[in-house]
Amino acid sequence: MFTWDWLLFLQVILVLLALTFIVLGALTSYFGSGKSRAAGVTLLIIGVVIPLILYFVSWHSGSIDFTHDLLLPGLLYIGGGIIGVVVGFLVFLGIIMKT
Repeated sequence: MFTWDWLLFLQVILVLLALTFIVLGALTSYFGSGKSRAAGVTLLIIGVVIPLILYFVSWHSGSIDFTHDLLLPGLLYIGGGIIGVVVGFLVFLGIIMKT
């Protein structure tokens, strides 16, 4: 029987949010200018701070292993999502190009 763990669910959401902030913050700070560059740096910093907070909270409580229970599933979820989106987009393009 599957048991739903709200805490793990929220932690995985925070890890995915942090990964998104890191990637988009790096891109925005590199390619942006002026205010958008400052916003990119802010996103990058927030994206680094969230996993650090999660790591220290999980290390202090000892209830969950950050790397095994949060970081790897988060990377797998986002990787699976990207693969699914790319395959769907390529199928869409293939259908559109043939018509």
